[in-house]
Amino acid sequence: MPFKTFLHLIAGAALSWGLLCAPVHAEKADKDKPMNIEADNMRHDEGLKLTQFNGNVVAVKGTLVIRADRMEVQEDGKGQQLAQFWAAPKQRVFFRQKREGVDEYTEGEAETAIYDKQADQMTLVQRAEGRILRGTEVANRVTGEKIVFNNTTEVMTVDGQAKGQAANGRGERVRAVITPRKEGTDTAPALAPVLRTSPSLGESKKP
Repeated sequence: MPFKTFLHLIAGAALSWGLLCAPVHAEKADKDKPMNIEADNMRHDEGLKLTQFNGNVVAVKGTLVIRADRMEVQEDGKGQQLAQFWAAPKQRVFFRQKREGVDEYTEGEAETAIYDKQADQMTLVQRAEGRILRGTEVANRVTGEKIVFNNTTEVMTVDGQAKGQAANGRGERVRAVITPRKEGTDTAPALAPVLRTSPSLGESKKP
């Protein structure tokens, strides 16, 4: 059976999609809920203040769900914690969280994910992708080398891959697909004007 543990690790993991739409926060109740972590095995080093989870990691905090192959939680001398997630080879870390007040979810994938509790910030690195789902349909999608969700500032930033780092040697630009909100679908603020710079990038994963 997978090892299960209950940790009060990360408070305030709510994400916002500040770049693509007016502020609509992640589920507010998630902020004060504990994070429950399930994995095949766990190792804790009290001297290093480091906890490691390995194999089929699933972290759940309210409506926030994170899936990865490996997770580490590092605590510094001030008691602040940094959680880092890694995917298995050729896979990506996956997270999903309900948005406050609407039938929408924020999803993200990358080879590595970092959650900084102090900064209230989620960072996706390498083959990073962020999505908003309205119901079961992907409404907005953005891809880049690095995506940073900052809940404190309500800003999302996306960086492309630098020239010479990509396989084609030309670098990779940020790509986004933004779908306008249909009138009368909900009471959330309307999205920004349509911007379409890339074709569909595939079906959304389910947690």
